[in-house]
Amino acid sequence: MIDPSYFDTPVDRRHTASAKWDRYRGTDILPMWVADMDFRSPPAVMDALHKRVDHGIFGYSRPSEDLVEAALAHFSARYGWTVDPKWLVWLPGLVTGINVACRAVGEKGDAVLSHIPAYPPFLSAPGHQERVRVTAPLFNGRHRWEIDFDRMEQAVTPRTRLLLLCNPHNPTGRVFTRNELLNLASFCEKHDLVICSDEIHCDLVLESNRPHIPTATLGDDPARRIITLMAPSKTYNIAGLGCSLAIIPDTALRKRFKTAMAGIVPDINLLAFTAARAAYRHGEPWRQALLAYLRQNRDIVANTIERLPGLSMKPVEATYLAWIDTRQANLENPAAFFEKAGVGFNNGADFGSPGFIRLNFGCPRSTLEKGLSRMAGAMA
Repeated sequence: MIDPSYFDTPVDRRHTASAKWDRYRGTDILPMWVADMDFRSPPAVMDALHKRVDHGIFGYSRPSEDLVEAALAHFSARYGWTVDPKWLVWLPGLVTGINVACRAVGEKGDAVLSHIPAYPPFLSAPGHQERVRVTAPLFNGRHRWEIDFDRMEQAVTPRTRLLLLCNPHNPTGRVFTRNELLNLASFCEKHDLVICSDEIHCDLVLESNRPHIPTATLGDDPARRIITLMAPSKTYNIAGLGCSLAIIPDTALRKRFKTAMAGIVPDINLLAFTAARAAYRHGEPWRQALLAYLRQNRDIVANTIERLPGLSMKPVEATYLAWIDTRQANLENPAAFFEKAGVGFNNGADFGSPGFIRLNFGCPRSTLEKGLSRMAGAMA
């Protein structure tokens, strides 16, 4: 049983080489930007790491049988997804997987399609791999963000070979429905596109009536064209250790993916494997307590934004990220505006959507309330 005080207790991350906190080192700006929670990882994970460190040898490592079993059991229990161990390709990071997918699918000069707003590596990876980026905006509906298939039809080109999908979606927090995913699979079948489905936030669904559906579980035909990227990193706050995986049912596609990795992608370190195994095997009680805490934080953010003229946001169905529209406030640079008020958010322009900010509410409530108070003061 995890007591809520576990998440209420602030941890001083200054002077720890934290990318999140070092951005504003020497200032009074509160960092609420990058998707990195300010909570200590599950006790089971820390216990497993201590035990491995006490062993005292840190040589080359590979995924153990019990890690693979723990991951497969997790996929089965959470999503009813029976994954063959042969489908797994272990990676030192999910961004690595996005770039490898861009390299593995198509040829130089082919196009990669993604929705915007988009997690910034979706926008940069195609260029890194000598592909052309094409984008289709999501539809900003009355109650939620939605896939706009008309815009996708306008954006796709004869040389488009890959769709980068993010579900649950970062930054909007959407959990796409089965019908949306089936329509997306039909679109990709029509245009012969491979799907790279980033599902790293799949275990952070906040709405019980919005279950996450792995895109590859829609049927055998969609599965043959899907690279699913998952990781325990966001859920259990172990991103800095670097352990992710690709799940690729199709043998030929998996071979192309591995070929694109060859000689470039490094092996995963043994502490990352250790943390991943402990998270998958023993992290569920902590995850449930985390979700309850995040739901309350989300509601505090939503209630605050609702009271601030010029700001708005759609309901966050998953993740610990709020996507806030500032355009009615006529702020020339909203991220810079709020930095002057002492709180640091992601700039929506980096996601392909100027006028928005992304707020990370994965932090102790006292930190969140302090940040929101500064935000409200700036708007006043």
